[in-house]
Amino acid sequence: MKILVSVPGIGPVRAAVILGFASTPHRFRSKRQFWTYCGLGVVTETSGEYTMVNGHLGRSKTRPLVRGLNRNYNRALKRVFKSAAMTAATGPWKTHFEEMVADGRREPLALLTLARKIASITLTLWKRGERYDPKKLKIMHAA
Repeated sequence: MKILVSVPGIGPVRAAVILGFASTPHRFRSKRQFWTYCGLGVVTETSGEYTMVNGHLGRSKTRPLVRGLNRNYNRALKRVFKSAAMTAATGPWKTHFEEMVADGRREPLALLTLARKIASITLTLWKRGERYDPKKLKIMHAA
């Protein structure tokens, strides 16, 4: 609980929800699996990848379509990380959020990016058993 509460935007109630639904960080091999479980993972779908060309089956040259976020997810965890992103965007990571918006990213997408970042940090720190240290993130904010 102390590890999760140390992450910006996550308080005791949000940490309890994360602990209740995710139970252990070792269920997830990567941050992408955690994003998908939390409803923050992007889904790409293809339709008609193979077509008939001159009587032979061949691949079409269309690219896969990005369809948005996945539909099968844990609603409580998505709410936790999106609300944590909104809190962090007005608090400790305000400058980072404003830089993303100034670069031309729409506000909802900037919040989603921030939610993914918070989810990744939460998973990593939880697996390592470390508390959040803002000095270690200075490089990430500069990038």
